[in-house]
Amino acid sequence: MKKTFANVAFVLGVTAVAPTMVHAESPVTYHTEKIDNVGVFYREAGPVNAPTVVLLHGFPTSSHMYRNLIPILAKKYHVIAPDYPGFGYSDAPDRKKFAYTFDNYASVVDKLTQKLKLQNYALYVMDYGAPVGFRLATKHPEKVTALVVQNGNAYNEGIGGFWDPIKAYWKTGASKEREAIRWLTSSKATHWQYTNGVKDVSLVSPDAWTVDQARLDRPGNQEIQLDLFYDYRTNLPLYPKWHDYFRKNKPATLVLWGKNDEIFIAPGAEPYKRDIPGTEVHMYDSGHFPLETHGQEMGERIVNFLDRNVKR
Repeated sequence: MKKTFANVAFVLGVTAVAPTMVHAESPVTYHTEKIDNVGVFYREAGPVNAPTVVLLHGFPTSSHMYRNLIPILAKKYHVIAPDYPGFGYSDAPDRKKFAYTFDNYASVVDKLTQKLKLQNYALYVMDYGAPVGFRLATKHPEKVTALVVQNGNAYNEGIGGFWDPIKAYWKTGASKEREAIRWLTSSKATHWQYTNGVKDVSLVSPDAWTVDQARLDRPGNQEIQLDLFYDYRTNLPLYPKWHDYFRKNKPATLVLWGKNDEIFIAPGAEPYKRDIPGTEVHMYDSGHFPLETHGQEMGERIVNFLDRNVKR
């Protein structure tokens, strides 16, 4: 804790001083833990004795998507942001030795939270983070203190036309349909994910898609991503189970959504209110990654939400 002094005025020789207290900046630290012999990278920040927030990323990114949000949250909260195997700086084991499935990702994150001795935590889920996080929540409802859902789908209303070629792959699992969606791992597609639906593209750092693409371009990584596209089919049948969890446990929930997102479309946001009374929904004039364009505003809203709903 350090003191800063503001509003110093000199009026007729009289000094008026209004002191304010602010938290010292919490450094972000970088770690790797072995989970079932797989190196799992994570970012950590904030006071360890504060309530924990676990940030779960989506495709095609990693914990790097939270690079600007973490310092905002870490002023008051303990933050953990892992990379799934095959993403970011985590290991990418051979597909013959590691199952690239959402069930397995949930297991890896669960074991990481246990290894880090996290007794409970709020979950921030985005894109792939939703099926990972909701698996955790249904397994350990007593551990989840709150939900922040950002373009993270749990309802059929959120699945639009973008998914049609992927659904075709789900039906056959054949190489023809697999090859038809390989373009989703290309630099063009990654750039599109960050800029589509964004009015002012100058707000989006090129670092975002450049870093993501560098990891996607690693030998063998495209096949990992295509395996995950195919396994995504296992998430939709779980929607009723997740809805039951929402209705039974009623976790405090904040929904933040880029309303121009074509991957998980805007109608997927409102249904959370149907199952979790009191859910707050806020729409942003952005695309799939509204943190890139509205990060400060979203960060402040998240902190306000956590302050009101998570016990310290």
